[in-house]
Amino acid sequence: MLSKQCKLLHVTRSVVYAQNKRLLKAVDKDESELLRLLDEKYTRHPFFGSRRMTQYLCEKGYQVNRKRVQRLMQTLGLAGMAPGPNTSKAHPQHKIYPYLLRGVDIVRPNQVWSTDITYIRLPRGFVYLVAIIDWYSRKILSWRLSNTMDTVFCVDCLEEAIDAYGTPEIFNSDQGSQFTSTTFISVLISNDVTISMDGRGRALDNIFVERLWRTVKYEEVYLKQHDSVQSLLMGLTDYFVFYNHERYHQSLGYKTPDEVYRTAMGGGAKIIDKYECTKISVHL
Repeated sequence: MLSKQCKLLHVTRSVVYAQNKRLLKAVDKDESELLRLLDEKYTRHPFFGSRRMTQYLCEKGYQVNRKRVQRLMQTLGLAGMAPGPNTSKAHPQHKIYPYLLRGVDIVRPNQVWSTDITYIRLPRGFVYLVAIIDWYSRKILSWRLSNTMDTVFCVDCLEEAIDAYGTPEIFNSDQGSQFTSTTFISVLISNDVTISMDGRGRALDNIFVERLWRTVKYEEVYLKQHDSVQSLLMGLTDYFVFYNHERYHQSLGYKTPDEVYRTAMGGGAKIIDKYECTKISVHL
């Protein structure tokens, strides 16, 4: 059919293929820009649903309808009023633990650790970032990147934090299948850690990690626009060193997380070297 059409129009098929390639490239660029705008807007306002996002993009000058915005949000795993990108899919056969931190005063390091997963958009897909944070000091204890939502990189992150800083009294996570898996839970149980899990749809139950994702995206990811996994890996390595050792936190009396952690621990906490946490779990 294409050969006949080209013959009637007196053009070669290579011309048609080249034109189609240019059109597809233009569409891909447009889609990428829309995804970037949705990602950034959602990070600022996670309560925005498809209707508000459609209005937002139209005001930006893009001719989009709600159906297209819904498809793009689904691609990113976004949903209005959710705690964040849809990285917390529960497993129906995994045990869910109750939330134990309501009304609890956090008064010392290693009293409560918390974890979560967020996605980071790259020009050719997505990678997932998991981190473990100490609630008292806001210190990032360990982190990992992966291009799949498996359990392995979460378990690696947990084991590294325990190896470097000991064990917390309580470990809090959402109900995602990575954190309710037998492998992940067994590491906590074997170290006598009390397990706490957020209530479904309750973003504020894990507010410290949610704030961390916002900070990381605006101060590193959106600012640098990394074009590869390797570039992102090195950028995050530098950023988390800055976050722990140089970035002053108003809520900490303008001290750094590492300073607060080490002072409360009597100055004996292990300090992780800049390139010690550069391991990456990528499954191609």
